[in-house]
Amino acid sequence: MPYLTSRSERGSWLDRLKWLVSFSRIDYIIFIILMLTKLVILHSHLHLQNIDMNPLDVVTAVGSIMLASFWTIFLPYRGRIIALIVLDVLLTFLIFSDLVYFRYFQDFITIPVLLQAGQVDSLGDSIWELIYVEDIWMFADWIALLLVGLFLLVRRIRRRTPRYYSSNRQHSSMYNDRLSKRFSKRFVQGMIVFVLGLVLTVGPIKFATSTWATGLFVGNWWNMSLYNVTGLLAFHGYDAYRYADDHFGPQDQLSTDKTDEVKQWFDAKQATRSKAGDDDLFGAYKGKNVIVVQGEAFMNFVIGKSYNGQEITPNINRLMKKSMYFSQYYHQTGQGRTSDADMASNASLHPLPTGSVFIRYPDHEFDTLPKILKSKDYSTNVFHAYESSFWNRSIMYQNMGYDTFYSKPDFTIDEPLGWSLGDKSFFRQSLDKMTELKQPFYSFLITLSSHHPFSLPASVQELDMGDLSGTTFGDYIQSLHYVDAALGEMEQEMKDNGLWDKTILMFYGDHDNSLKEKEPMEEFLGRSLSDLDMEQLMNQVPMLVHLPDDRHAGTYNEPAGQLDMTPSILHLLGIQASPYYLMGNDMFNQKEDKLVVLRTGAFTDGKVFYIPSADGIFENGTAYDMKTREVTDVEQARSSYDEAQKRLNISDELITYDLIRQFHEAKSSTSK
Repeated sequence: MPYLTSRSERGSWLDRLKWLVSFSRIDYIIFIILMLTKLVILHSHLHLQNIDMNPLDVVTAVGSIMLASFWTIFLPYRGRIIALIVLDVLLTFLIFSDLVYFRYFQDFITIPVLLQAGQVDSLGDSIWELIYVEDIWMFADWIALLLVGLFLLVRRIRRRTPRYYSSNRQHSSMYNDRLSKRFSKRFVQGMIVFVLGLVLTVGPIKFATSTWATGLFVGNWWNMSLYNVTGLLAFHGYDAYRYADDHFGPQDQLSTDKTDEVKQWFDAKQATRSKAGDDDLFGAYKGKNVIVVQGEAFMNFVIGKSYNGQEITPNINRLMKKSMYFSQYYHQTGQGRTSDADMASNASLHPLPTGSVFIRYPDHEFDTLPKILKSKDYSTNVFHAYESSFWNRSIMYQNMGYDTFYSKPDFTIDEPLGWSLGDKSFFRQSLDKMTELKQPFYSFLITLSSHHPFSLPASVQELDMGDLSGTTFGDYIQSLHYVDAALGEMEQEMKDNGLWDKTILMFYGDHDNSLKEKEPMEEFLGRSLSDLDMEQLMNQVPMLVHLPDDRHAGTYNEPAGQLDMTPSILHLLGIQASPYYLMGNDMFNQKEDKLVVLRTGAFTDGKVFYIPSADGIFENGTAYDMKTREVTDVEQARSSYDEAQKRLNISDELITYDLIRQFHEAKSSTSK
């Protein structure tokens, strides 16, 4: 024996309990129960349609917990206890982080998102807004563990019983043999747990992907669909594998057949592009300046609306009378949010299903609007009064073809507001810089004042929000009213400095406000909202196009999206879009289809609006007839669904495998 203790100590209830725990692995069973409980708590807060935690999902969850923790059984008792405590802390942090992240992005954290973790510090108050009091249940075991730890510490201090070790070599040899046998036993037990965990995890996943979820890991169409099959921990395991395979595994090229499929799709798309003389808009504004304003979280439902007798967007409402207003314009963003809107609008490609293109592939080649216009002798500039490293912009904007990136150090923070500089001063200072630029120019402006959590100081809140006062939704409306006022001032300043009559001005929203509750929306709009209403409201952003001569003003009700911006601007400037790999539609070319595809797989063609099921099964999705706004036979959406999925996959392959570079190089070598 390694040491001798008193008979009373060996017989104490605590030692007996310790022996029982060590022998039966009750501590490990308790750990599994605790982790499973936390996964159930997380799932109960997701409220995902067609996704429940059925018994098979519980089996998968238990299996994934075992796979994450089987190695702790290799350790001796005390080492195992410490390892389980550490693992509890790490997994709890992961689960809770996913919950908070989901409340804002409706998605889970992935490896590419973690690479953007340096941006989390900037979220500040937004994170606190997303943490609820009931979340304390996630950490209930920590509190209990702390109390037990304090009890044991006090008890040990009181006992302080010396331990006497034997120096007998025979005892030492016997002790080493016993250690070896104990380790062998723990190793066998650990491997049994590993194999059992593997079976419990892989079995249900294999069954799902062989039956109702066929092709899930090929399409990767939505993280929630993956979660529905894998559960949270296995989802993160797969995400880690996917990232490692993308970045550290064999860098195989996309198959020739797949590459040819992508090329053929774009060849067909380019064949339908506008040609000179097709209409009076093509080239009608050749050589004009272009200013595009991307409004932070600016949603479409406020346009033209009043609350308590107050116009929310009086300046936009007035500007609409002499502008083109696209009432069915959709944001097409994913996890990359603002950077996705930037990418979709300026590169006319879908964002990735996970992470941001700005972070994952900033060195890949893209046919971007600034790069195209730069080749046509435009000066190209981007303005954003924030840190240049945020969303990896300082690197990405060089690749996109901008001459100059005006970031936070280039602005005087004379109107500190929200995250940085207030939009009124931001617009004023940006326009001052533009007057010094070589014309024609392309200027892309990214606003900040309406960023979550929308907490503007009382001094700039001008609306009486009534029952909505003091709520996050009410603060959001206040922030949009402020941005509208800033746009009004921008219009006047452009007229004063001579830019108004020689500039195409566009304004659109980048993404939704992350406020999913229906009640405040219904309170604001004064009517009840259906599921279709909410789906459209949460995905529609305004698109306002003012042309220098005030022509073509009116409301356009055809569906359009952020991918459509670049080909549409090229149309106005008389630049052929056909040589470029742009996936979006030309809003001014009636020959092109009007299919608008969202990153979630939802889509509309103006006739049908399809909302996918979270389980990824086409038949479980919901199709709406846009004339009646009633549910219709889902088969009415079949052909457009197939095309929508094809477009998402083609865009993903084009970006991931850097195919534009490959296509350009092939064309260059052919022309020599």
